[in-house]
Amino acid sequence: MTTVPVLATRERLADAALDLFEVKGYERTTVNDIATACGLSHMTFFRHFPTKESVLLDDPYDPAIAVAVAGQPTSLPPIHRVARGLLLIAKSLGDSIDTTSRRRIAIAAAVPELRSAMIARTRGTEDAIVEACSVKGDDPLATRVATAACLAAVSVALVDWATSTSGPSLAETLTAALVTVVPALGTEP
Repeated sequence: MTTVPVLATRERLADAALDLFEVKGYERTTVNDIATACGLSHMTFFRHFPTKESVLLDDPYDPAIAVAVAGQPTSLPPIHRVARGLLLIAKSLGDSIDTTSRRRIAIAAAVPELRSAMIARTRGTEDAIVEACSVKGDDPLATRVATAACLAAVSVALVDWATSTSGPSLAETLTAALVTVVPALGTEP
């Protein structure tokens, strides 16, 4: 008997969820619907996702973002450190995440309670950045203000990108948003 690797099962569940959310709507899709579409039990779903909303809102990038920001030169002003760290992550995004990410964000943006949850998750990203930078001796308030400004730009850019049917890639959209906040980034190599 062959077992399906954990990541493959998680991806199957996520893909089925996205398909069902787009066809039936987020609110009318149940965890059981998602599991059944994959030929699995609802308990298998919960082994991979703690909630239905986590299919759309889980973000594995927070630790990498915090490290990228904290790794910027401490001689830079906080807004530049945060923007440069986020830009580093944005530029590392491959085209392969575009389709799935666009679907996830577009669905979440269309559901009011999920939009609120997206904002709450952004606060978690903000906290991770402030914590990582505080270890290096950065002023927590200045770092939080800079982080909030940059993440607001990123959030707007994500929703705009996800709800458009064409246009630049995710990395290009995020780069444009961050350059809007810190124009000097547009002149850096």
